[in-house]
Amino acid sequence: MNDLAVEFLRGHPRWLDGTQPEVPDLVTLRQRWLRDGATTLLNQLGGSFALGLRDPASGAQLLAVDRFARETLCWRVRDGQLVSAEQAATLGQSGELDPQALFDYLYFHCIPAPRTVYRAIQRLPAGHALHWDGRQARVEPFWRPEFHPEAQPDFGSLKQAFRGALEQSVQRALDGGVPACFLSGGTDSSTVAGMVQRVSGRGEAFSIGFESEGYDEMAYAKVAAEHFGLRHHAYYVTPKDLLDALPQVAASFDQPFGNSSALPSFFCARMARRAGARRVLAGDGGDELFGGNSRYAQGRVFAHYARVPHWLRRGLLEPLFESALIRQTPGLKKGSSYISQAKAGMPARLERYNLIHQLGLQQVLTPAMLGQVDAQAPAALQQAVWQQGLAADELNTHLAFDWRFTLADNDLVKVRGACALAEIEVAFPLLDDAVLALSQRLPLDYKLRGERLRWFFKEALADFLPPAVITKTKHGFGLPFGPWLAHEPALQAMSRELMHSLASRGLLRADFIDRLLKDYLPQHPGYYGEMVWIALSLELWLQAHAPSFRLPQ
Repeated sequence: MNDLAVEFLRGHPRWLDGTQPEVPDLVTLRQRWLRDGATTLLNQLGGSFALGLRDPASGAQLLAVDRFARETLCWRVRDGQLVSAEQAATLGQSGELDPQALFDYLYFHCIPAPRTVYRAIQRLPAGHALHWDGRQARVEPFWRPEFHPEAQPDFGSLKQAFRGALEQSVQRALDGGVPACFLSGGTDSSTVAGMVQRVSGRGEAFSIGFESEGYDEMAYAKVAAEHFGLRHHAYYVTPKDLLDALPQVAASFDQPFGNSSALPSFFCARMARRAGARRVLAGDGGDELFGGNSRYAQGRVFAHYARVPHWLRRGLLEPLFESALIRQTPGLKKGSSYISQAKAGMPARLERYNLIHQLGLQQVLTPAMLGQVDAQAPAALQQAVWQQGLAADELNTHLAFDWRFTLADNDLVKVRGACALAEIEVAFPLLDDAVLALSQRLPLDYKLRGERLRWFFKEALADFLPPAVITKTKHGFGLPFGPWLAHEPALQAMSRELMHSLASRGLLRADFIDRLLKDYLPQHPGYYGEMVWIALSLELWLQAHAPSFRLPQ
């Protein structure tokens, strides 16, 4: 397929109306678009897709990507013509790198849509379409998350529907070859692995481990593999693996990407490819659809503050706990922090945890960098996405928010990129349209019951998953980069060299890099190691794609 073709269809789309079970084709898609309009057409499409259509009479064009951007689409206007491609670099790098996009990368550890690292090139956000009339491009959502919690839920019928949807989604995701899946040992990947075995009668599960305390979950992966009778493939990633593979992994993405679990995901995908699989199934999505992240429970804690009478909050609590004395008093300053975060609300509360804000923008970034960016732009994007998914309650709004920032712009990019580098396809059965639709019907306390995360998901699978997996804490393929960096001289030498190379480009302050490596990192390797990782990944990407890039001083 020509990456710059005007009409194209990528991915694995399917009709949702049930009237046509066959795979959509370009002729039918074009006919429905011209007859029914773009919004109607696109809401009849499910699965993963990126499509481009053209009206031969008017020259109008339609571009769109699926609800989670499992297939991606970048675009630009060049010489008065709309051009698009899967990757930004395919559209040409004549435009300069965008300092604002680089700032977004340092903030999010990725570059969320609609920006790309190139000034002139944009990426379609998840669930969005671009309408081109021959002169101007208009980008808008064709789908917005909606929630319709059942007032009187029947657990038994919901459980049956849920498990049926899971089984069908895994059946659709398998390609008829080696039935392969990632297996971290967590609830999501174990569920997918179990369904692979149920559907196929066999299965190949691939796991990554680390010889580092607090990071390795191989024991849970082995429990799940044995429970379901899967053939288990395991590999332990080492610091040497990191040294060897990081330049390749960092350079393989079409723009800077700083999620450190991309590296273990690559090793896992490579194992699956070497075992003969053409497609591997991943478990991403369960937390974000069914309420499995601890930040959802934290949000409920902060929501309690809104129920305190207004006169008490404004007249007593806030003046007291926002005073300098209380903020500096051990045992009371936690109260100040709680009130400050509760007042901020969502999504502004998230900025408090952002790494470069914690370290201090003026301390991290050079004056040249700060002078070319809007430091408030990431918060504005977060607010816009929050409003787009606004539901009747904060929990579902937060879930919809994470569908965009956690899934579409980060985790799915990570897994898809790692698999592309390993030359294997990936599918995400937990993001199947039927599974998504069922999650949108669940009452709030089916997702978060008290402090119990993803209550319904776990209860519905209690007789399917191993008990040890049900009760374990969440982890995944997290990489122990910080702890390794604190004790591995070779990693330390690479980090110093690459970070000072990045400083020479005018992005990060050289004195900050010295403090980070000499002072901050030894204090808390896991926390500050993340900043080192995103800096290394950025510099390695620049060396591969824009070696001469420098900010003007």
